[in-house]
Amino acid sequence: MKILITAFEPFGGDTINPTERLLEDIGKEGIAGTEIQTLLLPVVFDECADKLLAAVETIQPDAVICCGLAAGRTSITPEQIAINLKEVPRNSSVADNDGNCPYDELINPDGPDGLFSLLPVRKMVDRMKEQGVPASISYSAGTFICNNTMYALLDNIRTKQLPMIGGFVHFPASEEMATAKPSLPSLSHETMLKGLRIMIHTLLH
Repeated sequence: MKILITAFEPFGGDTINPTERLLEDIGKEGIAGTEIQTLLLPVVFDECADKLLAAVETIQPDAVICCGLAAGRTSITPEQIAINLKEVPRNSSVADNDGNCPYDELINPDGPDGLFSLLPVRKMVDRMKEQGVPASISYSAGTFICNNTMYALLDNIRTKQLPMIGGFVHFPASEEMATAKPSLPSLSHETMLKGLRIMIHTLLH
């Protein structure tokens, strides 16, 4: 199985994005039955999706696992649904890495309001829990870059009727990030890498 795994660069003033390190390490592993391709995405509205969809066209994977950071969460959270909305709340100080702050904008004006993940999210969560990795299903990918990426991927699969599955997984902050913010929930890199490995194996079995 050919699997494309993506992650994001740091954003929001952070110098670390734990998914970037996950991407580097999973790309070095040889997992029997898979061909792992990796891609680092920019934290920029629409550009994140354009770069991903170009890679999908070139690589033609059987599955795509997009990974992103959700600082404040306490477990690995596969996303169940993406919504057709790009929005940075007006009272928020967060923008993308190009300074964009869209508000009440559709990702695809002709697309459905929401699209469900094509990954086996429940099985992924169950398998991670069975092996001691904190995991739960998330029912909101937000309205920022992660949701933009997930929706664009699923919409592309839908409109082109591609023979592949895909979805998005949010990871908590790393212990390295929590060093500067002791109250921030975190998981070790080793635990998050184990979770990613389990999710890949779940696609195979």
